[in-house]
Amino acid sequence: MIEILDHPAVWKGDELLSSLDWCQSFSSSSPESIREQLETGPGAILLKGFPLSDFDKDSAREAFHEWCGSVGTLLSQNEKGDTVFDVSDAGFGQNDPRTRGPNTNRKLSFHTDRCDVIAFLCWKKAKSGGENELVSSLHLYNEIARRRPDLLEVLMEPFVYKRHSVDLGNQLPYCEQPIFSFQDGHFACSFLRVLIDRADADPDLPNLTEKQIEAMDFLETVADEPGQACHFLQEPGDVLLLNNWVTLHRRSAFEDFEDPAEKRCLFRIWLSMPNSRPLDPRFAANFGATGAGEVRGGFKTN
Repeated sequence: MIEILDHPAVWKGDELLSSLDWCQSFSSSSPESIREQLETGPGAILLKGFPLSDFDKDSAREAFHEWCGSVGTLLSQNEKGDTVFDVSDAGFGQNDPRTRGPNTNRKLSFHTDRCDVIAFLCWKKAKSGGENELVSSLHLYNEIARRRPDLLEVLMEPFVYKRHSVDLGNQLPYCEQPIFSFQDGHFACSFLRVLIDRADADPDLPNLTEKQIEAMDFLETVADEPGQACHFLQEPGDVLLLNNWVTLHRRSAFEDFEDPAEKRCLFRIWLSMPNSRPLDPRFAANFGATGAGEVRGGFKTN
C-alpha cells in the first residue's frame, strides 16, 4: 500500500497563494525563518521589497549575492565557478552550445535545478509574459499514487541523465538518479527532462523504456492540469526562493522591450542549505554529498 504524504509542502496552487507563509516582506524576513519555511514549511516563499532603488544593476546583483550568502552556501552555476546567473534572453542560436533554457525567451517545462534552494531576484520584468508557475512535487506524488501507482513505482527507479552541455568540469558522461525518492523518511523529487531526453537520444547511452516515457508524460500531464500549479508574475524587487526537493518550477514565454536596458532580467543563485534533508545515495554522482546539511549541488569547476 503506497502511503499518501501529509506535509506542509503538499498544496495546490491556490492553497499556496492564500497561505500566510507565502508572501512576506523582504525587510522583516530573517535567514533562519527562511531556512525553516523552505525545509519544513511549504517550500516556497515570495519576499516583496528588495530595495532596488538603492542600486544600479551591477550593485543590485552584488547585494543580492551577498544576502543569499547569509541564507546558504553559494554554488557554482558553470564550469568557471560563477555563483550568480543573469536569467535573460541572450539571443544565442538554437544550436549554440551556450544556450540554456534560462537564457532564452521561450516557455520552459516544469523542472528542478541542481541545488537545495534556488533564489531569484527580479530586476526587470518582460514587456509581456514571463509568468512564474510552481507546483508541489509532493502533491504530484500523491496524485500519481492515487491514479497510477504502477507509474509511481517507475518514477522511483533510476533514470539516465546526460551530462549538461555547460557542465564542462564533470568527467562523467551521464549519471542515474530517481525522480521521486525517500531517504530516512524524507521525500525528494528531482526532474530535468531535457537531460533525460538527451540521454535517450544518445546512441552511446541506455534508452528509455516505454513505461518510463509514459511515467514522465503522466507526471507532466498532472502538473499541467488546471488548479495544480500556482501562477504569478515576479515584479521588480521580488525575491522568490524555492526548495527544489519539494517544488517544480517553470516560466511562460515572454516578449521583451526593444531597449536593452529594459529587457527582462532576473538574478539567479543556487544554494546548498545547512538544514537540508538527507538524500538517496543515488544522487551522489550528480550532487556530490547526500548527507543532511552537507554542501552539495552546483557544477564542478575546471
